[in-house]
Amino acid sequence: MVRSAVVALLALMALPAAAAQPVTQASFGHYQPPAQFEARVSSSFYLPMRDGTRLAVRVDRPANGGKAVDGRFPVVWHHNLSIAEAPGNGTGNQGFRELPELTRYGYVVVQVARRGNGQSFGVRRGYHDRNETQDAYEITQWLAAQPWSTGKVGMYGCSNTGDAGLQALTVAPPALKAAFLGCFSWHKYDAFRRGGIFAQWGTGPSRTIEQDVAVTPVAGDEQKKLLRQAAEEHQLSTNLFEMWKQMPYRDSYSQLVGSRFWGESSGANYAEQIRRSGAAVYILGGWFDELRDQGLTAHLNIPGSKVVIGPWKHCENDDFPLFQEILRFYDQTLKGIDTGIRSEPAIHYFTINAAPGTEWRATNQWPLANSVATKFAIGGTGTTALAGKPSSFNVNYQVDCAEAKLGPRAQPCHVAGAGPSFTGPALRRDTEVTGSGVANLWIAADAPDANVFAYLEDVAPDGTVRVVTEGRLKASLRSTQSAPWKMPAGVPWHRAYAEDARPLVAGQPAELNFEIMPTSWVFKAGHRIQLTITGADPRERARDPQGLAKRITIVSDGRHPSSLTLPLVQAR
Repeated sequence: MVRSAVVALLALMALPAAAAQPVTQASFGHYQPPAQFEARVSSSFYLPMRDGTRLAVRVDRPANGGKAVDGRFPVVWHHNLSIAEAPGNGTGNQGFRELPELTRYGYVVVQVARRGNGQSFGVRRGYHDRNETQDAYEITQWLAAQPWSTGKVGMYGCSNTGDAGLQALTVAPPALKAAFLGCFSWHKYDAFRRGGIFAQWGTGPSRTIEQDVAVTPVAGDEQKKLLRQAAEEHQLSTNLFEMWKQMPYRDSYSQLVGSRFWGESSGANYAEQIRRSGAAVYILGGWFDELRDQGLTAHLNIPGSKVVIGPWKHCENDDFPLFQEILRFYDQTLKGIDTGIRSEPAIHYFTINAAPGTEWRATNQWPLANSVATKFAIGGTGTTALAGKPSSFNVNYQVDCAEAKLGPRAQPCHVAGAGPSFTGPALRRDTEVTGSGVANLWIAADAPDANVFAYLEDVAPDGTVRVVTEGRLKASLRSTQSAPWKMPAGVPWHRAYAEDARPLVAGQPAELNFEIMPTSWVFKAGHRIQLTITGADPRERARDPQGLAKRITIVSDGRHPSSLTLPLVQAR
């Protein structure tokens, strides 16, 4: 756990070099058993659900000599948006696209298009609603009963399909024994309305009939007659952008779907059911993914779960052998092979800018046991202060940058002049930050509300600025409460119900306390730690300018001590 520390004892410029905890488990990232079968054979068909809705299914089975191998195998399936030859999530992720190759290692791999999507019939009511979840139960149990199945079933997915896998755990199909899930939301409000601000790239699939008809049809429907019928049904689906836009609070009711949908569609609201499922869970994250905090929070609430988090964007894995790690997980959980995974620490994480050969670390504890919550005063002087004059600035609602226009890979960016920056002294030693930070800001504004964005940045000796991580909060939703699930120690949580909204009083300072999302980053000697604050971000969607500040004042004085708290890792 993060330990409190007296600021006076932390002379940042004299900190010892961060302790490295290199991974010593040889199998992590190096699992390469021999393939058992030559290839796979595929079939596709429609499977009716309890209400008669037909879902498109693709089954890939192990094969030799072009023929399916007789016998029973564990089944791994993907609750996807379409059934495809190379299932992915539109992010260039190689690891997940390779998973049909699991057939060569003795698995049946299945893809199912979710209702209202791809080749499947039906209407998408919301996004991971209980209709989809009940489908996942039926599909899992159906797969377990097939003559080519051992009865043990796993799931996989990333992004929206990672959410679909988490939802399946909430109904605990008896046959579901393992789930490898990446970049999903633990609670959808915290993921898609982070800090109460609609500033996130994704609002789910919304497609025309022509786009839907362009996909490969189910076998036997080569003329696409059934596919067109399904595509026409899809047009009755809920417009997800409009649904999310009309739900500004965690307890908002959506007239479009007839429920308080943030709760209905969030795994966090079924945490006890997930725990009771008994399924093994392995979580993939990336330090440059918008949902990285969600996976780590899920880990804290799912006993026995594993995490791998690297220097990646959304659902990516770069050169990390993700396919092999997923195979290792399924061999352990679905075949009972001792791959060493159960004896390893729960979390493997990559520290950016660490010394070569020490980047991958392992821990059983999050936050790290040797991290110290270190407070940096804003506008102060000294080694644990971020210098800069607290002052007023005009909000630039036209702020823009290329990094914010990359779909699922969208990144925050430093735009010079968009808001004040507070900068620490040049570091005398490499300084590691691993975990979540906390921004404690006193602000005043000329309107009842303000969207406040805070970027933790690394300033190189040549002045180059790189955003390390970020946080944000709508000022009217600044009230904090205890979360109904486990959170990392010291991280504030905002219930954000409609009744919690407290408008700002013009010109009167108000305290905002919010998370700076987790990272693992070494600030190199000679670099500076910087916090930049703005009132707008180019990733914002459906911003309503009514009531938002034109001018924001950052306050930091004896009565209103603004600060940034970071988890600094100490040498062991």
